[in-house]
Amino acid sequence: MPILAEAIHWKIHGAKVVPGDQLDIKTCGAPSVERTAAAINLPRVGAQKIWAGTVTIGPNGKTDPHHHGGLECVIYIVRGRARIRWGEKLEYSAEAGPGDFIFVPPYVPHQEINVASDQPLECVLVRSDHEEVAVSLDIEPVERPETVRWGDPILRQP
Repeated sequence: MPILAEAIHWKIHGAKVVPGDQLDIKTCGAPSVERTAAAINLPRVGAQKIWAGTVTIGPNGKTDPHHHGGLECVIYIVRGRARIRWGEKLEYSAEAGPGDFIFVPPYVPHQEINVASDQPLECVLVRSDHEEVAVSLDIEPVERPETVRWGDPILRQP
């Protein structure tokens, strides 16, 4: 059933801009993770199917191993170089830089690592629900993970 435009107060129920200096700052359990900030969630803007925010990981820093339950997650690298490890023993690894996206399916154990020793890693995070689900895991990672290169299943590789 279509919604009639005159029945909705678009000023209140329309687009919302959350200024970057007004993000909801939360701290993460890992000491090297400087901060995470929620920009888009249920309490702030009424989002019911998405969560978005930022994370900054200090030089040589890393998150604790974790997963995000049944949520799909996207990490967009704004600045710096990230290594993501994943798997039951974090046995797989890939790197991403500015402009790259990382997709993490539901329940996948993973860890984000800043590979730089002289600059922070800055990322935008998006999750497929308004919940801020992060389940910490007690994982002893393998010493040398296998590097995985992504191949696009749609576009032909050069």
